[in-house]
Order: sequence, then C-alpha cells, then structure tokens
Amino acid sequence: MPMGVGILEEHQTPTNVYLIEYLLLVSVVGMISTCAFKSAQSPKKLIAAMGVAGRRVAKAVREIERKTFHMAGLLVPLTHQLLLRNGVTNSNCARLCWAITVIGVTADFARLRVDVVRRNWPMARILREDEKNKLTGGSSFSLGCTLAIAISPPSIAMASVLFLVLGDMSAAIIGVSFGQETVSIKLGRHGKKSMEGSVAMFVVCFVVGSTIFASVHLREYPVFFGALAATLTEVYEPLGLNDNLTIPVFTSIALQWGFARISSCGAQPPLEWLKEAWLALR
Repeated sequence: MPMGVGILEEHQTPTNVYLIEYLLLVSVVGMISTCAFKSAQSPKKLIAAMGVAGRRVAKAVREIERKTFHMAGLLVPLTHQLLLRNGVTNSNCARLCWAITVIGVTADFARLRVDVVRRNWPMARILREDEKNKLTGGSSFSLGCTLAIAISPPSIAMASVLFLVLGDMSAAIIGVSFGQETVSIKLGRHGKKSMEGSVAMFVVCFVVGSTIFASVHLREYPVFFGALAATLTEVYEPLGLNDNLTIPVFTSIALQWGFARISSCGAQPPLEWLKEAWLALR
C-alpha cells in the first residue's frame, strides 16, 4: 500500500519525456567522460594532476576503469522509461525485469557450479576476488533494480537506480583517491569506507534527486532522506547484503516516505501523480 498519496498540480509532475531526456543527457555525459579518460595519453598523469597522491594514482585509475563500466546500469531506467513511453504498463515492465533477473541469477549460479561456464564467463577479469566464489554484484544489481521497479512509481525507481549507479561510483572513486586524507574517521563494517567518499555520494545523490524532481515543490525534503538512506546503506551494508541490492530498495522506500510526508503540508497539494503511479502498478 502507498505511504500517503494525494494531488500534485499537473505542471509539477516529472513527465516521462523529461525523465527520458534526463537519462539521455546523463548517459551522453558519462560516455564522453569515459572516452576522454580512456583516450588520454597518460591516465595516471591526468589523475595526479587532479591532486591525487602519488601512492594512490594506480589504484584510483583501476577503480575509475572498473566503476565507469557500471555506467551501463543507466540502461535499466532508460529502457524502463522508453517502454512506458511506448505504452507498456509498469506491471509488465516489472514482469520483464523479473524474467531477466531469474535468467541472470541462474547463469551466475551456473558459473559457481559448472567449470565450462566459469572459464567462459564474460568480463571475468573485472570480478573482485570476493566475487569469484559467490554471486556477482551484477546479480544483486538486477534484483535490486527489479524490486525498486516493482514497489515504486517509475520516477522514484529511476531515482533510486541513479543513486546507486552515480552515487556509489562517486563514493568509490573519491574514497580511493582522497579517502582519510582530510578526515581520518573510518566508516563501514570493516573500517574501509571514508568520510570523503560518503560525503561525495550524498552530494551526488542529492543533486541527482533534486534535478529529477525539479518541478516538484518541497522536493528537497524527500530527496534529502533518499540520499541519506543511499549513503548510509552504502557505508554500513545492512543485513550483510550487497549494496547493489539494498541501495535501490531502501532508497525507493525513503523517497516514498518523504513524498508522503510533504503531501500533508498545507502549502502543498497532495501527490496525485504518486497515487496514479501506484494504481498503475496493480
């Protein structure tokens, strides 16, 4: 059941066209940045010129190469919005996501159990050591996105996925490059997270959320709590689950809670668009 719904003026609703254009812009900027980095004559010199300490440069370059691949995750919300644009219901989008997730997780299990699958696993070289003997982050990502799409209105599902893709990428790159240089506090279950990385993630998530819901009055309130939920989930990995799974789910819940809260404000009409989106899920 939705957590508080009501009426939002039509001009304040984040439209499907706006969301598609937003995703295309982010994707183009991401591709240009990735190509520029990979085509640089000396990526290490480029990173060093940005103020990264010499002892961190090589690790920062490897992290950037790994995380820029995650930009491909933008295809999930983009495909979702394009399907909605072409008349596919959100319920059918969720069913498609479940089918893809089941196939992907099954293949991942086969990688762990079947030698021929393990030897020929695509992109095996980018797997972390702790992923070689357990399900990959890709499986968790697929499940997290599917759950977010299944339980949230499309715009909130899109925001939660972008918080994961862009926010987590920012936290990792900034953390590896500058972590614990300014603030020596160690965060996370194993003390491997840094304040610099967490601040970077919160800022990126807040900016992304504020621009996605740019037309929504009082958007800062739900976006703040959504960004906070994403950041804390990335830092502490609650329940010991992969944050590729938990960030989209917890973020979508926090955003829905926040929007439900502002719907009760006297100066703000209730959120009809959220109600209609929930009804579309049925």
